[in-house]
Amino acid sequence: MSTVSERSPRDDDHCPPWKRPAVRNVLIVALLAELAYALLNISAMPVYLANDRGFPAGAIGMIIGAFLLTEALLKGPMGSLADRVGRKRLIVIGPIITIFTSIASLYVPRDWDYETVAFLTLRAMDGVGVAMLWPAAFALIGESVKESQKQEAMSLLNMCYLGGIALALFVGGVVDDVFGSVTAARIDSYHAPSLYLSAVLCSFVAAFAYFKLPSGRGMREAARQERAVSGRAAFKFTDIFATAKRIPGFLILGAVTFMGIGFPIAIVKLFAQDQLELSGTKFGILVMPALIAMAALSPVMSRYGERLGRQRAVHIGLFLCSLGMSAIAAGAFVPQLRSVLVVALGTVPVALGFILAVPAWYAAVSEIDRKRRAANIGAVMTAQGLGAIVGSQFGSQAYERLQDVELFGMHLDSAFGRYSPFIGCAICIIIGWLLSLRLLRKGPQPDARSVE
Repeated sequence: MSTVSERSPRDDDHCPPWKRPAVRNVLIVALLAELAYALLNISAMPVYLANDRGFPAGAIGMIIGAFLLTEALLKGPMGSLADRVGRKRLIVIGPIITIFTSIASLYVPRDWDYETVAFLTLRAMDGVGVAMLWPAAFALIGESVKESQKQEAMSLLNMCYLGGIALALFVGGVVDDVFGSVTAARIDSYHAPSLYLSAVLCSFVAAFAYFKLPSGRGMREAARQERAVSGRAAFKFTDIFATAKRIPGFLILGAVTFMGIGFPIAIVKLFAQDQLELSGTKFGILVMPALIAMAALSPVMSRYGERLGRQRAVHIGLFLCSLGMSAIAAGAFVPQLRSVLVVALGTVPVALGFILAVPAWYAAVSEIDRKRRAANIGAVMTAQGLGAIVGSQFGSQAYERLQDVELFGMHLDSAFGRYSPFIGCAICIIIGWLLSLRLLRKGPQPDARSVE
């Protein structure tokens, strides 16, 4: 049973979002959950599979792709389920799954015939946990504030997402560098500390969510009464297709843009290690200040986005992302641009564009249909996840196969192959920006069917 009421006395209309206990508790859950998931699947898993297990980049892309695929396919159904059974239950169960998968990843037998299958299965289970958590968290935080504060509240959730990744890349590098030699001697795994820490964090998240988030009894009762009147089941897979028909434009834009994000997602730490020659700790030190700055600027940029309007905020944000990513991708063709400094400078417009566009994007999605808020968010996240999966597979294969090869009579050196995922990323984000100009027109959009 929850120890807090559905609405705190401090949750008045004039209270800033971050001061509301209901919002603050969701933010704590989001920050620590993203820290755990990023620690496991972004910071630790690619290098663990490559260095401790000897997997090639292509296989690593498949394994990370299993995580992304399951997450993508289930976010829509889990969003619909959260609308019916309440947000809290799914937010608690999701991290519990990853407690098991983090530990189990260390004890898969080496050189086992089914070693790859085992890792595919474990990462797919992680995807189930993430799919349970995020649509419910976005819907819950959207319900905790008034309309004029919705975009700012979404930006705070986005801030926790970025902060979790920033901390994961830094903390993961530090704990592995400090304790990795100990675990390497005992269980032959240098990156085991990150996996243990992920399990500990997920344990805390599940407990905190259980005791601090609202129970959602009112929502469950209303959903039961609605089903009793309509005769509908708690969830039907046809709900996914019905949602897709309502918001096709949003789904297309999300899929294309996140395909770009997917290109470097499985290889970014390998790129830092192979091309930039950075250790785990140095990579974390480089990335953490940038992501923390993004997190700190996120509320400010969201308020600026409110003044611009949600559509223009998405347009400008994606344009900035395309500029920055194009600068990074240029290193594939210009050797003089292959440096840590150029990569760092290129991430500046990417970061600013991201924190401007994403809160405006999710705020717009959350207001398409308030009765189906989590379902719509889940459907958009599903489209984004499917796009990211396609991108991650192309990106990891390009990273491995386009090093030191002849293509159309040209010799592609190893650096070209390592930069190639960023080329794909830049192209997709540019296409996404052009689509946003066509699909997201200035003015109110009360009916998503008009965005086609």
